[in-house]
Amino acid sequence: MARCEVCGKGTAFGRRIRHKHSGRWERKAPKTNRTFKANVQKKTFVVEGVPVRVKICTRCLRTMVKTRA
Repeated sequence: MARCEVCGKGTAFGRRIRHKHSGRWERKAPKTNRTFKANVQKKTFVVEGVPVRVKICTRCLRTMVKTRA
């Protein structure tokens, strides 16, 4: 399972709804389960002169770039 080592963001669950069949109760839209997976990348960072490979989500990666600039 994809999990960020910085913030701990992982897979979230939700519902998929077909809006084509929405409307009255006779034609109720089917709802099925679905997953939202975190966009996790493997990046190498240099920490105290030692390269460390980290699984990090793109949101944390973006935040790190902002704080460095």
